[in-house]
Amino acid sequence: MVVLAILGLLVGVLVVNLGGDLDRGQQDVSKLFVQTTLRAPLTAYRIDMGNYPTTAEGLQALITAPASKADRWRGPYFDAPGGKIPLDPWGEPYAYRFPGVKNPGSYDLYSKGPDGQADTADDIGNW
Repeated sequence: MVVLAILGLLVGVLVVNLGGDLDRGQQDVSKLFVQTTLRAPLTAYRIDMGNYPTTAEGLQALITAPASKADRWRGPYFDAPGGKIPLDPWGEPYAYRFPGVKNPGSYDLYSKGPDGQADTADDIGNW
């Protein structure tokens, strides 16, 4: 009986510790995506088009040409499975703004983080 109790306690501690590791892993994946993965495609788009995609065009402009700019567009700039930008680790779309609020001379790209709410402390962005 004591052995079973000890095993149960160890399993409980292990599950709690793995949950924290999973959360950190999700945050690391999101941080890598917003700070590294899309930097080169957005820069290539800017070189060809003269500026970053507008907020209205969004990140989809990296995959399909905006209607009003098709003559200059040389993409796709990002190889997206299924023709769509991947969702963040919490199943939400990444948020994109140009011009940026946190990066006024550039763009804001961020995940809303675990709470799914924009402009809160757990947002993971390129700032």
